[in-house]
Amino acid sequence: MSYVKNVNPLKPYSRGVSIIGVGATPFMLTMDNKETRGLTHGELFGYAAIEAMRDAGITAKDVDMYVHGNAGPGWQEDMGTPNMHVANWFGMKAKPSVHHSEACGTGYVALEQAVSYVASGAYDIVLTGCCDFSYSIYKDNKHPSFMRKHCTDVQWNDIVINSQAKDYTMWQHCGGSLATEAWLDRYVVENKIEDKIEDVLMTLSKYSRENAARNPYSVNHTTYDDMAKMFKMESAEEFLRSKYNPKLGRYMHASHFEVRADGAAAAIVCPTEMAYKFTDRPVEVLGIGHSCLEQNTPALEKFATEAAYHNVRELTGLTGKDIDLFTTNDFFQQCQFLAPEECEYIPRGEGWQYVLDGRLQTTGDRPVNTHGGRCCYGHAHGTSGMHDLYETIMQMRGERGENQVQHPINYAMIRGFGGSQNVLCTILKNNAKEGK
Repeated sequence: MSYVKNVNPLKPYSRGVSIIGVGATPFMLTMDNKETRGLTHGELFGYAAIEAMRDAGITAKDVDMYVHGNAGPGWQEDMGTPNMHVANWFGMKAKPSVHHSEACGTGYVALEQAVSYVASGAYDIVLTGCCDFSYSIYKDNKHPSFMRKHCTDVQWNDIVINSQAKDYTMWQHCGGSLATEAWLDRYVVENKIEDKIEDVLMTLSKYSRENAARNPYSVNHTTYDDMAKMFKMESAEEFLRSKYNPKLGRYMHASHFEVRADGAAAAIVCPTEMAYKFTDRPVEVLGIGHSCLEQNTPALEKFATEAAYHNVRELTGLTGKDIDLFTTNDFFQQCQFLAPEECEYIPRGEGWQYVLDGRLQTTGDRPVNTHGGRCCYGHAHGTSGMHDLYETIMQMRGERGENQVQHPINYAMIRGFGGSQNVLCTILKNNAKEGK
C-alpha cells in the first residue's frame, strides 16, 4: 500500500526562507506549582514570542504578521480565535494574524504557514508560535480560563474520542491499542523480532528519560534509575519491568506513551537574503513535505510519513542519509526508530538494533530526539512540534550543553505527526558563518 502517487510534487519556494530566532518556555505542570499556577495563554505565548524576537535581535515593530497555533482552543480554554487574545502581550496590536489548529501536528504546520507567507513575498518577517495547556482544562465557562482543573486520563480519552469524526469512520479505534500499535505490530512481524521488542522498548525508555533529565526545559528531571532507587529496586531495567510500568497494549507499557504538559514556543522567519542582517547563524528551510491520512486508515502514520518524506526528498535532492540529526513526534515512543527508518535516516529493518547498540542516543552516530521525546521530556500537544524546532535549531548552533550531539549538524530533519491527520517532513540547512 502506498499513497505517494496521490500527493502532488512540491514546487520550489519563490524565494529562500530562513529561521533567525527561536524562543520557548520550559514544559511545566502549571497547576502543580505556586509560581506558575494562574498563568494565562497570553503570558505563555508572549514569553516565547519575546524570547524569539530577542534571539533574532528584533522588536515587535519589525514583525509584519504573526501565526498562532493551538491544538484545541475550545476544550483547553473555551476560546474561538485565540490569536486575537494574545496580541497585547508581545506588542502586536493591530497587526495581521491567523490562528490554526491541527491537533498535535499544529507546531509543524505553524512553521510551514510562516514559511509560505515569506516565500510568497507577502511579508518579510513573520513570527510563528504555539501555546497549549495540555495538563489541565478550563474549569468552566463561568470562570476566566486561567482558573483550571486537572484533566484526568479518562477525561482526556473522552476529549480525544470526541475530536474524531464518527460518521462512516472507524472512530472507535481512537486511542486504542489497535491504532497506536498498528505500525509497530507490522514492523515486529516483518522483522521477526517478537522476542526482542520488549528489550528494545525498555532500552529506548531508559535513555530517552536520561536525555530528558539533562534537559532544563523538560517536565521530568529524574531518570528511571532514580525511580528505581525510590522503590528500592536495583536498576532502571527492574523498574521498567515492574508493576509500576504496566503494559497497556500488545507491546507498549505506560512509559511508551506521552506525558502531558503545558508550554509555548515561537520562531522568527525571514527571506534568506535578509537573514545575515539579523544573525550569523541562520537556518534555512529547504522544504516541507506534507501528507494527511484520516484515522480509519490502517498504519496511517507510516504511509503519510512515506508520502511526506518522498515529496521533500524529491524537492531537495537530499535523502535521510544526508541528515545529521533527526527529531520526530513520538507520543508513541517507538516512533523514535520507526520514523527515521521510513525517512532513510537509518537502514530499513535495523532501527531496533540501533536502539540496542546506543546509536540513536545523543552520543551515538545517528541521534534522534535529543531532548528526550514526548514520553519523557513532555508533550504540550500543538506546541510540541514548535519545541522540536527549538531543540533542533539549538542543536544546530551547538548550544545544548550536556545533550549536545558529538558531530557537526549541516542538515537536520523534523518529522511531525498529529491528530490522525497531518504528517510533515521538514529539512533544515545550517547556514552559520564559518567560526560561529
